[in-house]
Amino acid sequence: MENQDKDLRSIQEVRTLLREAEKAQKILATFDQAKIDHIVKTITDACLQNAVRLAKMANEETGFGIWQDKVVKNVFGSQGIYEAIKDQKTVGILQEDQKNKTIDIGTAVGVIAGIVPSTNPTSTIMYKSLISIKAGNSIVFSPHPGALSCILETVDVVRKAAKSAGCPEAAISCITIPTMEATQELMRNDITRLILATGGYAMVKSAYSSGTPAIGVGAGNGPAFIEKTADVKQAVKRIMDSKTFDNGTICASEQSVVVERCMAQNVQREFEEQGAYFLDEQEAKQLGSFILRANGTMNPQIVGKSVKKIAELAGLHKVPDQARVLIARECKVGHTVPYSHEKLAPILAFYIEDDAEKALDRICEILYFEGMGHTFCMHTKNEELVKRFSLKVPASRILINTLGSLGGVGATTNLFPALTLGCGAVGGSSSSNNIGPMDLINIKRVAYGVKDMEQLRQEAAIVDNTSSCCCNTKPQEIEQIVDTLVKKIMQELI
Repeated sequence: MENQDKDLRSIQEVRTLLREAEKAQKILATFDQAKIDHIVKTITDACLQNAVRLAKMANEETGFGIWQDKVVKNVFGSQGIYEAIKDQKTVGILQEDQKNKTIDIGTAVGVIAGIVPSTNPTSTIMYKSLISIKAGNSIVFSPHPGALSCILETVDVVRKAAKSAGCPEAAISCITIPTMEATQELMRNDITRLILATGGYAMVKSAYSSGTPAIGVGAGNGPAFIEKTADVKQAVKRIMDSKTFDNGTICASEQSVVVERCMAQNVQREFEEQGAYFLDEQEAKQLGSFILRANGTMNPQIVGKSVKKIAELAGLHKVPDQARVLIARECKVGHTVPYSHEKLAPILAFYIEDDAEKALDRICEILYFEGMGHTFCMHTKNEELVKRFSLKVPASRILINTLGSLGGVGATTNLFPALTLGCGAVGGSSSSNNIGPMDLINIKRVAYGVKDMEQLRQEAAIVDNTSSCCCNTKPQEIEQIVDTLVKKIMQELI
């Protein structure tokens, strides 16, 4: 009975939050670009001032990752996002095209539902708040229960800052009684106009099944290919830095390494010199049985944990305390192959292939199995090979000579900075973008008439006459006729 009461209270809370958010959004819709930008800047400053405190809270509450790295994520999720969006036009007239007689007008979508994961709780709140308010929307967050306190605290920081800059207080709010029923109500309620879903496969699928337009991002499972022309030492360093950042909790981080057989020993030696521990066959089997649960999903006990903690939990007694990443040799991909799955922890699979073509096949196999449309990393000096791989690999972000985790979100690349990474249609997502404010607005288009019916009929008659005379006309003459027709139509348009 108590659980039932909790479910009912949580549903009622959501309905109240949505009604208030709708009222707040109507007020936001009256603000000009300057006022919206002032609110966004004020939120950013408050997030920066609290970046360390909130990072420590998230680490302490969830037990995931490294608090110092979470500070980096908080700074990126606030200042990094702000720098990318501060000059964007999102409200009112976005552009006027005098030549084509069109005007683009930005309009907010309305109330957004923001789903927040436990792996990046505070930075996700900052990021989604900034891009939502920048687009003139209000947002209601659904927090992961395992990170409730730090999420509520971050929402409080953001909301107070926004209010101090003139934003309606209810424009940024959060469920305080998190239940599955509350999240379902948030996603399905008629007031909700768009869902920003970041989380596991089940959550993202639920968002797309809700009947409400959604931008969802599920699992990443990005492979990294070290090609024979690569600077091996630098490539390994980048992969190690990426995979150990916040103990691997960013979904764009590398999940497997693919190398050509001719350089496998050299790559392994470099990994070992930089602190990786290669598991023997028995250790790999032992850890593999710990990585996956009986239902085939990732064991949450490994998420965001250090190598030392994972070794302790899995009973791996020979792993040195100073080991930074655990690596298992692998030659298969599939549901019963633990190392071919996403592993939000400092654990990598190591595939050895005969040549670049076989490596490409393996990379595609990994991504088609899990992580389609997400991220692929390549370390090489061969520009032609980059193009060949890019044309075939089913990934929306193809990162060259950089870290997967921080390159995918736009921190070490010039991709748009974002903590929601669309996977495109191939990955079951409505967008392949790094999601920003422009993905959260609708654009009204004003179009002036440039032709009348008589002109359309005249053009059709010219085409009809041309096709009639073409039956007995030489190809060169046809080309001249068509060229004359095109010039005539273009002159009329001008």
